[in-house]
Amino acid sequence: MPETTTIRVSRDTHARVSRLAAERHESIDATVRSALRALRQDAMGHDLADELTEDETAWLDADAG
Repeated sequence: MPETTTIRVSRDTHARVSRLAAERHESIDATVRSALRALRQDAMGHDLADELTEDETAWLDADAG
């Protein structure tokens, strides 16, 4: 196993993560890693859904030749 550390979470959060990991048949580490990836993807989705700025629109409309 790679080097580890400890993070403090409430007992309720620990129980919820443990339950989810068990349901997914994976370690708590794998479950937390998946959750972090999902949060990053969600943030990217929100960024991509934002309206383009004038500079971004001008760049996309620029002649490439």
